[in-house]
Amino acid sequence: GRLVESGGGSVQPGDSLRLSCVGAGFPFSGAAFSWYHQAPGKERKHVATIYSTPTLTEYSDSAKGRFTISRNNRENTVYLQMTNLKPEDAGVYYCHRVNYATWGQGTQVTVSS
Repeated sequence: GRLVESGGGSVQPGDSLRLSCVGAGFPFSGAAFSWYHQAPGKERKHVATIYSTPTLTEYSDSAKGRFTISRNNRENTVYLQMTNLKPEDAGVYYCHRVNYATWGQGTQVTVSS
């Protein structure tokens, strides 16, 4: 299977972005997915997870209240809606299929004034 992220870009502090992750080559609806964030020079860190039951989600402390993970099984897509973006949110965001070694190539987010 594979994952392809999109939706990154360059924004100002306080702006919003929606990242997308399209999956292919595996049973999408039964899979759980996570978003990870890797800031420049730092380790990749967990942001959010959504399980096959869409109401079951988990968030890192920094994402709670600002980011929302969701999924559309008809379109094989997982989303990460990010609001009130801060400079420390900048970096590469990766999509991951939970319990599998399946990662996307990442999408770049820049937050600066």
